[in-house]
Amino acid sequence: MDGKNGLETVVTEATAAPARAQNAGDGDAVAGPPLRFSAKRKLAVVQRLLRGESLEKVSRETNVPVHRLSEWRDRALLAAESALKERERDARDEEIERLKAKVGEITMANELLYAKIDMLEGGRPLAGRRLRK
Repeated sequence: MDGKNGLETVVTEATAAPARAQNAGDGDAVAGPPLRFSAKRKLAVVQRLLRGESLEKVSRETNVPVHRLSEWRDRALLAAESALKERERDARDEEIERLKAKVGEITMANELLYAKIDMLEGGRPLAGRRLRK
């Protein structure tokens, strides 16, 4: 309270100084907590780097450390490389898949038959067989 007239000094939103944006450009602005970027936003940032924009400039504008931007760029390039290595499927691939499935079915049938034989023989090979005279 003010001793002379008994009034408190009240600051309202209208009289308060306008808040500046965190990235308003003053050199001593403190960066806030790291933001989470969606895959689309990361891709947009990487595209800016691939178009030739400065790594430092993009880092400042997006508030992302340089090492993280480099990591995103490297991962995007590796993914692009692996995507370009794929070849188109043809009739041979479909035949190979069909034959692999058939081999799997036969293998399962054989395993089931071997298990049934072991169960019938009681663990003894060739049990119950005798030579006739």
